Amino acid sequence: MSRFDYDVMVIGGGGAGITAALTANGLGKKVVMIEKNKLGGECTWSGCVPSKALIRAASMVNKIKNIEDFGIDMEGNYKINSKNVMRYVQSVIEKVYKEEKPEVFEGKGIHIIIGEASFIDQHHVVVKDKKISAQKIIIATGTSPFIPPIPGIQEINYVTNETIFKIKELPDSMIVIGGGAIGVELAQALNRLGVEMTILLRGDQILVKEEKELVDILTKKLIKEGIQLVTKAKIIGCENEKDKVAIAIEKEGEKILITGDMVLVATGRKPNLTKLMLDRVGVKYSKKGIITNSMMQTSVSHIFACGDIAGPYQFSHMAGYQGMIAGLNACLPIKRKADYSNVLWCTFTDPELAHVGLTEKEAIEKYGDDIKVYRQEYKNLDRAKTDGTEEGMAKFICDRKGKILGAHILGERAGELIHEGQLLKSLHLPIQKAQSIIHAYPTYSDLTKKIGQQVYIDRLENNMIIKNLKKLF
Repeated sequence: MSRFDYDVMVIGGGGAGITAALTANGLGKKVVMIEKNKLGGECTWSGCVPSKALIRAASMVNKIKNIEDFGIDMEGNYKINSKNVMRYVQSVIEKVYKEEKPEVFEGKGIHIIIGEASFIDQHHVVVKDKKISAQKIIIATGTSPFIPPIPGIQEINYVTNETIFKIKELPDSMIVIGGGAIGVELAQALNRLGVEMTILLRGDQILVKEEKELVDILTKKLIKEGIQLVTKAKIIGCENEKDKVAIAIEKEGEKILITGDMVLVATGRKPNLTKLMLDRVGVKYSKKGIITNSMMQTSVSHIFACGDIAGPYQFSHMAGYQGMIAGLNACLPIKRKADYSNVLWCTFTDPELAHVGLTEKEAIEKYGDDIKVYRQEYKNLDRAKTDGTEEGMAKFICDRKGKILGAHILGERAGELIHEGQLLKSLHLPIQKAQSIIHAYPTYSDLTKKIGQQVYIDRLENNMIIKNLKKLF
């Protein structure tokens, strides 16, 4: 009989924790999952699910607004009912949560405990005065919104991604602090839903981790749609001004006051570490989160960490990937290592912006001039012409042999299209292989095929035998 209550304890019931628990359970282990609030984590309640539902509603409004471009006359005016929009967002959350309720996991044999866990020693935690033990422990407590120390910010009407989807009715205007994916996605969606949006940036570019050439195209579209973008803005204070919120910024030596009904703070994340009491058990951590090795082990070998709390990427798909590795390594003697050489992500603006591998700037810094850059615009795709989605571009950065160093797509369904580039990159196959693969016509996947053709022709033209034959004939 085991001296522990469980074989594996998972602390945190978000994407990483759920995957880790299911993995350990699938390997026949006795598993308990402890979650302080509701299962599903940030992705279900305040991240991917509600944001994509809101983006979908905004996309429908945009389609109606531009329906005459397709030769359709619409009689009368459409009306945005923001109360119903927010009800729709909540209904989508509930649909997803149905598959994540405690009874679903209990039915699979995973014990669920609702409450906040604190370590007593390296094998024991306490939850609501109840002591629980496990042979292996996996920490997946995630992150929370970081609120910058701006004077007056705690006194104003602000929301984060954790609270914005609980709003019953949208305001007339909103100021976004931060130009990352969350801020930009929500700014565009809310703007399309009739909210006057202003984004404040410390630097001169939104989405600083993305391919700048594509970001510039997206930025022009956002501004064209009516979003006000204030760059190089140093925020010096916030205050309530009658029924508005006023944010004072300093820009190029000048003090400017920007007002709105509400503020969305989207300035990054902080790790959920406070209640864990990691110092009691010797698990090392930093201000970014828990420190792990490539096998998701912490400084205490039988304690693992995965997902946002471990980083270095804060995406739901990476949380699931790490959760699987942590679950396997907690149960099996042969350890699997995390491989971050093919990480990808997508920002769900319209058009979408998808990313895998190096940007052109990063590739030049690493490989110098020994790279080739290929571009293909959406306006060259027949499917984009039929759909009226000709805005966008794919940009692939390759080595001299055509192997992908980085792929970036701005355009319709970019989040789906990026996977063909990801597959070629992961399998170490040159992009020219895509030109010989039969693609259905007309589809957006022609984008990758056309780039494959470019690389194929480019390599032919630089082949010494072909060069000599050209000279001869």
